[in-house]
Amino acid sequence: MTWNDASNQRKMPWKGERDPYKIWLSEIILQQTRVAQGLAYYESFIAAYPTIVQLAAASDEAVFKLWEGLGYYSRCRNLLTTARYIAFELGGIFPTEYSAILQLKGVGPYTAAAIASFAFDLPHAVVDGNVYRVIARYFGIDLPTDSTAGKKYFNELAHQLLTVHHPAKYNQAIMDFGATVCKPAMPACGTCLLKKHCKALAIGSVNTLPIKSKTIQRKKRYFYYFIFQYKGCTAISQRMQKDIWHSLHEFYLMESSKLLNWNTITVKKWLEEQLGIVNHTLEKISEIQQQQLTHQQIKGQFIHVHLQQIPPTLQGLSWYGATELGKLAFPRFITAYFAQNQQ
Repeated sequence: MTWNDASNQRKMPWKGERDPYKIWLSEIILQQTRVAQGLAYYESFIAAYPTIVQLAAASDEAVFKLWEGLGYYSRCRNLLTTARYIAFELGGIFPTEYSAILQLKGVGPYTAAAIASFAFDLPHAVVDGNVYRVIARYFGIDLPTDSTAGKKYFNELAHQLLTVHHPAKYNQAIMDFGATVCKPAMPACGTCLLKKHCKALAIGSVNTLPIKSKTIQRKKRYFYYFIFQYKGCTAISQRMQKDIWHSLHEFYLMESSKLLNWNTITVKKWLEEQLGIVNHTLEKISEIQQQQLTHQQIKGQFIHVHLQQIPPTLQGLSWYGATELGKLAFPRFITAYFAQNQQ
């Protein structure tokens, strides 16, 4: 909350909005759409239909035309169904209780919590991807966020953390914190006001949390392997999660959702902020490597780093000499890189 008051600069047209219609509209548009894309659609809908009654009175064809390009057209159908239900059955008055909001067509627990919190200041935690990430990293939780047990655990914890006297302000603050500070890739751990108590930062697992059990559904993945060497030994871990290359070995992995630009400066900053490594020698950054699997395309790089000492954040890894290293099984993505560089 302190960060929100002093440093939160994230601007969106629906922030601070109290009109449940506008909040509901923005949430439906953003359900499966990036903010950058959804923003223009939101503004067009508000301009064309300033109230829910006007939206309800519009023709299907006009509304679908305005929705064109957003995809997932079931959202648009649900939008019209709900607008007409509220306009014609409820006299144009949006439900004010969480349970009633949850009954609306196309509204799930997350959207209901957002409307209840932001429009009516009711004490319901809004748990989106940003919130999952902040909580998973801060508390070092390795439960998959897309599992039944994981969803239950994260939602219960999110409700415990909620500032019940200012739920709307708190929900917006933690969502924005995840979007701008505790980002998926390259989070600002070095300047984060929570870094002293962040468990993921303490054990070097910031880039592996939160965990999703359905990772295999991704089409493009970006793997950045840090090859840490110390006194002739190399840091190795074994892939035990439910994912590709199960049981095979690998170097320290930083997975990203996008292609990153690694150079001397970005490597130095990342090592210091994420792993607390100050004294090191960057020996090499490889060219971008690529491997096509049946359902996934893997791209990435190998970053060779020589350490002067093993930091606490890497002490949980196994360290192997050259002979022992040759006995371990690695994914082809790794073996192909070394075979190519030995030629």
